[in-house]
Amino acid sequence: MSAPRQNHCIDYIELPTSAAAELSNTKQFYHSVFGWTYREWGDAYADTSASGIESGVSVDPPRVGKPLPVIYASDLEATLASVEQQQGTIVRAIFAFPGGRRFHFLDPAGNEIGVWSDR
Repeated sequence: MSAPRQNHCIDYIELPTSAAAELSNTKQFYHSVFGWTYREWGDAYADTSASGIESGVSVDPPRVGKPLPVIYASDLEATLASVEQQQGTIVRAIFAFPGGRRFHFLDPAGNEIGVWSDR
């Protein structure tokens, strides 16, 4: 994730898989079809910048079949407060990951969205 970020814009899509073997197969699929190459982040996550909008593949059984759009926020805490103010449901509190921090929420239609910051 090295491109300039725009506050409150979707800049990442995460595609969930149910197991490490499926993660490997999914990466191979996108590599074979589109030529995307991946950077590994352990056994359960890989990402690529070759997909246009940056994307990742993760082992996350609860979300299988439901891609996760991820929005960049320059001020993560202020964005979290705004989501809560507007009655968004926080489903995963702020947590750290290699490259930054993020949280997940449900919008009024039940879509899970991630919000991340490199700060």
